[in-house]
Amino acid sequence: MPAMAIDGAEITSGVLAARPKRFSAAEALRGALTLAADLLLPPVCISCRKRAGAHGLLCGGCWAKIDFIAPPLCSRLGVPLPYDTGEPSLSAAAIAEPPVYDRARAAARYSSTMRDLIQSFKYGDRHEGVPLFGRWMAVAGAELLADAEIIVPVPLYRSRLWSRRFNQSAMLAKVVGSLSGVPVDCFLLARVKRTPSQVGLSASQRRKNVAGAFRVTAAKGALRGKRIVVVDDVITTGATAEACARVLKRAGAASVDILALARAVEPSALLL
Repeated sequence: MPAMAIDGAEITSGVLAARPKRFSAAEALRGALTLAADLLLPPVCISCRKRAGAHGLLCGGCWAKIDFIAPPLCSRLGVPLPYDTGEPSLSAAAIAEPPVYDRARAAARYSSTMRDLIQSFKYGDRHEGVPLFGRWMAVAGAELLADAEIIVPVPLYRSRLWSRRFNQSAMLAKVVGSLSGVPVDCFLLARVKRTPSQVGLSASQRRKNVAGAFRVTAAKGALRGKRIVVVDDVITTGATAEACARVLKRAGAASVDILALARAVEPSALLL
């Protein structure tokens, strides 16, 4: 019976015989360089800068300060609910004002250490946490990604992209796309209106601010029946998410879900 290799082992006559994994010269060199780099620049926590187990991770203390959003959740807004009814449930906010988008999910609450991490990422050019953030989002949005055909990041207006030099939502979307296998299109949505920063604006002001700010660049009919996940860094009032979902649905998308790294959670998000 011919031998068949499986993950560094060999099956011969139905018996699994382990054999040592062979490392190439390139792998050995890469390992040596990684070890040397860790000695010269020891891994530190991406939040507090104290010693960490590996690069791009949090220390135990900072990890404990991340308020991850876990079930039970509102099936539309993705906000935590006080108890599990055993079936899909809606929060008071989703019932009072149903969103344009279909579902939203986020990895953690936008508070404490999570807020500091995102602000450092966006405004301080601290990108070392992006792979970790993407993994969190892929787990939080697994249900959405299982149905998705396209991932679309929330775009920046060209002058803001020029000054910042990167789109944080696009960076997150690429990691999520790589982990989930869902194609990412960073150019399907365009921001055609230069809007002031949303920071400090009320919910109604935010909605007015992003009204007409986005445009679909795809050919007419190209999105008909498509299931889309829009990726953003933070959901606060949901105004940006709604504006994106509105133009995508007008272009024919069958469903538009929102996946974010963090979201603001109001204490009033209760089960009815």
